[in-house]
Amino acid sequence: MIEVDVAVVGGGVTGLASALALAERGASVCLLEREAKPGRATSTHNSGVIHAGIYYPQGSLKARLCVEGRDRLYAFCRQHAVPHARCGKLIVAADHHEIEALDTLRQMAHANGVTSVVDADADFIRSREPNVRGVAGLWSPDTGIVEAEALVKALEHLCKQRDVAVVVGSPLVGAEPVAGGVELVTPHERFVAGTVVNAAGLYADEVSASLGASRFQIYPCRGEYAELAPSKRHMVNGLVYPLPHASGAGLGVHLAKTTWGTVTLGPTIRYQDSKDDYESGRLALEDFVEPARQLLPWVTLADLQPGGSGIRAKLQGPGQTVADFMIERDATNPVVIQASGIDSPGLTSCLAVGDRVARIWADDQ
Repeated sequence: MIEVDVAVVGGGVTGLASALALAERGASVCLLEREAKPGRATSTHNSGVIHAGIYYPQGSLKARLCVEGRDRLYAFCRQHAVPHARCGKLIVAADHHEIEALDTLRQMAHANGVTSVVDADADFIRSREPNVRGVAGLWSPDTGIVEAEALVKALEHLCKQRDVAVVVGSPLVGAEPVAGGVELVTPHERFVAGTVVNAAGLYADEVSASLGASRFQIYPCRGEYAELAPSKRHMVNGLVYPLPHASGAGLGVHLAKTTWGTVTLGPTIRYQDSKDDYESGRLALEDFVEPARQLLPWVTLADLQPGGSGIRAKLQGPGQTVADFMIERDATNPVVIQASGIDSPGLTSCLAVGDRVARIWADDQ
């Protein structure tokens, strides 16, 4: 029977980056992806933002790995010709009542080491985004955008160069402990892995249970997008955000100009039971008009068109305290390394997450 040092379950950016970092440390690696190609789920159904590290609790993995991952990702994109732009981001206050919240957010950013975030007055906002409404704001020059699909392809290419066996269309359907690790079963093969990295995203709770590891729940949370009509795209130059939700549920419906020139508006937030339902019960386009007007007061329904949707893999349900990334050797089954609950800023942090996973593995060799 084939044996590998590490099996990575999940072929999104977290799994690919983990597989690459493990292979670079000399591990033999097999990556299992349930879909027909890597990165088809959360990794490519998002805003494509490279976050600076502003929003996350000081000392959390999200805060630390976002800052580290941001710098790694910019360097990676330059080296491997992944389309991206360090375009900066405005976070705007709609009225004077929100200015105190801006101050708090700036202090949080600086506590996380993101000292490049500075105050922006109304004149600065007009100079960067003349069509955006805001009485004051914050300017984050280190925030950017990346073409997520190109990032996935680059990571997959590098994995294959490092002899990672990338096996697509192969969900994990069974696992049994054996001497030296665990025997993994897919619809097409059986093999033994000394360590299993759970990077299964929306299915991480199911994979963890099948491996006899910790029990937890992933809460699918759908976000939907609209887009500005092509004739209106020139009205937005980069990234524009409102203040984040006070509940911590998300960063708010924001504007993002992609590397290919479209302008997305979203995402919304709605918890659901399904992990793969991107379309049923979609919001009407009319529901995006008022959120758009919070940033672009001139918007009408005719200025919008339907956009895509994505599903976040959250470790917290509605109304629960925001959870940190879970990146650790599993306490119940130490053969497993968890890389679970990697919601935002997971795309930004992927290379740092992968490096942390590989270091956990290497420390026990």
